[in-house]
Amino acid sequence: MQYRHDKYGNPVSVLGYGCMRFTQRAGRVDLDKTEREILSAIEAGVNYFDTAYIYPGSEAALGAILERNGLRDKVNIATKLPHYLIKTRESLDKYFGEELRRLRTDHVDYYLMHMLTDDKTWERLKALGIEEWLSEKKASGAIRQVGFSYHGNSDVFCRLVDAYDWDFCQIQYNYLDEHSQAGRTGLQYAAAKGLMVVIMEPLRGGRLVNNLPAGAKKLFAAHPSRRSAAEWGLRWLWDQREVTCVLSGMNSLEMVAENVRIADSARAGELTDEDRALLAGVVDAINAKMKVGCTGCRYCMPCPHGVDIPGTFAAYNRCASDGKIRGMTDYIMCTALRRESAEASRCVGCGKCERHCPQHIPIRQELQNARKALEGPLYQIGKRVVKLVMKY
Repeated sequence: MQYRHDKYGNPVSVLGYGCMRFTQRAGRVDLDKTEREILSAIEAGVNYFDTAYIYPGSEAALGAILERNGLRDKVNIATKLPHYLIKTRESLDKYFGEELRRLRTDHVDYYLMHMLTDDKTWERLKALGIEEWLSEKKASGAIRQVGFSYHGNSDVFCRLVDAYDWDFCQIQYNYLDEHSQAGRTGLQYAAAKGLMVVIMEPLRGGRLVNNLPAGAKKLFAAHPSRRSAAEWGLRWLWDQREVTCVLSGMNSLEMVAENVRIADSARAGELTDEDRALLAGVVDAINAKMKVGCTGCRYCMPCPHGVDIPGTFAAYNRCASDGKIRGMTDYIMCTALRRESAEASRCVGCGKCERHCPQHIPIRQELQNARKALEGPLYQIGKRVVKLVMKY
């Protein structure tokens, strides 16, 4: 296993174990199967395990497996504060204490604010005393390092990076999201600030493996390396020195073995110009099915009325590529999980965005198309639930 390093020089395996997709049977984590997979990963050198309060059964399963095999001190546990459930300073201790009990440990190595959506959400947490609470936990050793996970655009991400003395962050990033979400801009900004950067959704939840268009599959198949689609996606990430750790939701021994093999051999800076051209062709083949030819360059931003234009188009396109549910989920994350909504229906048709679009996209019309596709009854229900839970 190869290792890169966190903000303080501690070795972190380049391959991390994403614990959201443990195999479930009859509504419970299949503990024996999951144990075999986790032990195989640890034996191969994986030392970073990522879970969260809201992943069903995940924290408890991970804690039980590590305890009964005496492996707690050989790995790093990353878990997440469900800040959207936090209403008082006292509830910080309540949820954190529950997580420690589930994980059967007295400390968390890497603690994240889960799905921190904007700087205003961070301001709300600050008003509840989150900074003092984190300082106390770090001083006691109960929390070793503090970070946040993020879904949204690069502008807000960079503001969040500057909002606190973070140790690390976690972003959705892959060769299809290079210029959406936090993107390459966010990755490089965080790394330049000294943050360890952990990658989630490296293969878009399997989309970059299982649902590629025929043209993309032909490009991969014709390459003399015979690399799988998954290997291309992982190598693209590890090619970038700013990437510290890539999470994979491994739920079979075969997947563990394959990912470990790739992690052992991938090197930063190894991709050639020909390799990059191949991946650019794959992206073009995927984008050919997209609704809007938005590259995420953000020349249209900021919108004077608060619309997240690139985020809206990314979600609209994901409806076409990955299905309505995934597109809707992305749209809720980038528009409704904020204190001030950034949805397409805020557009008043001023046209400022179109004057700056290098792709000459009819943005106003496409925003209306996206609104019709994305802001139906399910979205309205989802938005109300989000507002109720997060008290926005």
